[in-house]
Amino acid sequence: MSAAPPSRPLTPVTRVLRLCLHALLLGLLALASARAVADSAPRAGWVTGLCVLLAAVYAAGVRAPAVHRSARAAGLWLAGVGAVWAALLVLSPDGLWVAFPLYFLELHLLRLRWALAAVGVTACAAIGGFLAHGGALTPGAFLGPLLGGAVAVATVLGYQALYRESERRRELIEELIATRAELAAAERSAGILAERERLAREIHDTLAQGLSSIQLLLRAAERALPEDAPAADHIARAREAAQDNLAEARRFVRALTPPDLEHGSLAAALERLCSGAPGPRVRFSVSGAPRALPTPYEVALLRIAQSALANVVRHAGAGRAEITLTFMDSSVTLDVVDDGRGFDPAGVAAGGDGGFGLPAMRARAESLGGLFTVESDPGQGTAVAVTLPLPVEA
Repeated sequence: MSAAPPSRPLTPVTRVLRLCLHALLLGLLALASARAVADSAPRAGWVTGLCVLLAAVYAAGVRAPAVHRSARAAGLWLAGVGAVWAALLVLSPDGLWVAFPLYFLELHLLRLRWALAAVGVTACAAIGGFLAHGGALTPGAFLGPLLGGAVAVATVLGYQALYRESERRRELIEELIATRAELAAAERSAGILAERERLAREIHDTLAQGLSSIQLLLRAAERALPEDAPAADHIARAREAAQDNLAEARRFVRALTPPDLEHGSLAAALERLCSGAPGPRVRFSVSGAPRALPTPYEVALLRIAQSALANVVRHAGAGRAEITLTFMDSSVTLDVVDDGRGFDPAGVAAGGDGGFGLPAMRARAESLGGLFTVESDPGQGTAVAVTLPLPVEA
């Protein structure tokens, strides 16, 4: 016999069904005992004693935790119940009524194939007991126990199917709730990071550039003034103040830079991203002479690499992937290639179920004047490439 079915938390419906099974079995035993006493059967005392013993064995198993946890304990208990019932069936034809609750007990305790065999044996025993006590050999003598077993099997299997469907729905609801919570957290995190990046870009492009221009103008004015000019000292102090504020603005930009870029270059951040990626093997390489990039460029390339690699892990089913960062004279290119299942880019562009990853990557690239391309075919892997033109002062 295989392991007993896993115990599940009782719902109100299962509690009621279990109580009904207990009441049915005890009621049938009480009825068999009462009929034996009322009819003054020769062995009425033995019948009553066996009914009491069967009720006691049944109650002991119901209250024993081992029966619900151990297949061996459940089998021994069911064997004991069956042995007492068989003895009752030998002494009284009324014992065959107990076969119906026994069907449910066997279907509950045993795996399906063993339960069906036990139900068949119980039905045959009930038929044999009825015939042994002088019952008429009619179709009803066979159909009654067999039909009762079939009804019990259909009822239990139907309930189990409904229970499995209910469990699937519950798991789906729990997964949906967890996914919504994760999505909300991801959206909050993405919003915070996007605002940090925007502030860093704005400070770099406006405040820092303005202070740098002011410093250059003050330096030119300082050179144009005579050495003994009264304003020379004020201009020098203004230039130093502009320089100090420019340094402070640059510290703000560094503080607002994504954490992945805080402790190294873009190449180092991409290498860490590849080494920590789950799923397929990811290799990172740099082509060309590395050069310093403006913070918005580094942030955009890092975010595009993260999003593309996330798509590889979640959807591509790839065995390996490669990220290449290429530095050229007037541009920088990021390529993410995998050997996964691929897809139809035209279907995504036409409004298919492609999510927001590709449009977000395209928007990042185009916001910096770059070019974003996707090449893929079903079963042929995917290649994502983004090319950003470098500013003259980068």
